[in-house]
Amino acid sequence: MNPLVAPESSAHALGRTALSVNLNKVALLRNTRHLGIPSVTRAAEIVLEAGADGITVHPRPDERHIRAHDVHELAALLKRWPQVEYNIEGNPLHNLMDFIRAVRPHQATFVPDSEGQFTSDHGWNLPADADTLRPLIDECHALGMRVSLFMDPIPEQMAHVRAVGADRVELYTETYASAFGTPREQAVRDQFAATARAALAAGLGVNAGHDLNRDNLTAFVREVPGVAEVSIGHALIADALELGYSATIRAYLGCIHAAGATA
Repeated sequence: MNPLVAPESSAHALGRTALSVNLNKVALLRNTRHLGIPSVTRAAEIVLEAGADGITVHPRPDERHIRAHDVHELAALLKRWPQVEYNIEGNPLHNLMDFIRAVRPHQATFVPDSEGQFTSDHGWNLPADADTLRPLIDECHALGMRVSLFMDPIPEQMAHVRAVGADRVELYTETYASAFGTPREQAVRDQFAATARAALAAGLGVNAGHDLNRDNLTAFVREVPGVAEVSIGHALIADALELGYSATIRAYLGCIHAAGATA
C-alpha cells in the first residue's frame, strides 16, 4: 500500500461514509484564463482543513480540466495529509495508468469513458470487459493500491466485479439523482440498495458518485447499505461558489451524519 496514505480513511475509523471531493470543476474554471486561479491545490487544502476525507481527480486526455501538473502537485500536497485518500479516476486504456504508475494514489477508479466524452455516463460491461481489465487491476495491486470499478446499479454484475479482481465498485448514481423527487425515486433507490447488497455479499467495498448533492445525499447514504465513500464534484463546487468551501464541506458532512449510516 502507498506508504504516504493510510490504508483506510479517517471516516472509516469513525464508522461513517467518507467524503471525497472531486476538484475537476475548480480546474475547469482556472483553465479559462492563464492566471492560475482558482488554485486546485489551495482548494484541496481548504476542503481538507474543513474535514473532507479525500481528494478525487479525473485527468482526461484533452486536459480540459485537471492537467498533469495538478495530479503531481496534489500528490506532493497530500504527503502532509497522511489520513487522506487520493483517488485518481479515468479510463485505464487512455492516460490513467501513466498517472497511476507515477503517483501511486491510494485508489484507482477505472471509468469506461471515451476520449472526448462530455462526462461519465455508464459503467463497465462485465464479463465482456474482464480480459481487458484484469491485467490492469493486477498491475495496480502490484503497485499497492485499491481498485474500484465504475458500474451501473445492476446487482448481477457485482459478482463479476469481484471475479475480475477489483476491490470496490463505484455505483454510477445519475439515475438516482434524476429520479430524486419523482414517483420513481424509491424504486430507483431500491435498485441501488439491491446492488450494494450484492456487492457487499461478493466481498466488495461500495463507493458512489455522480450528481449527488445536498438534497439527495442523505437519503442515498441512509438507504443504500455499506456506502464507504461518496465522490462529489460538480454540485459541491457549485455550492462552494455561494457558501464557500469550508461551509460547503460542513454541509455535506452534515448530510452524511444525518443519514445515521455506518460504512
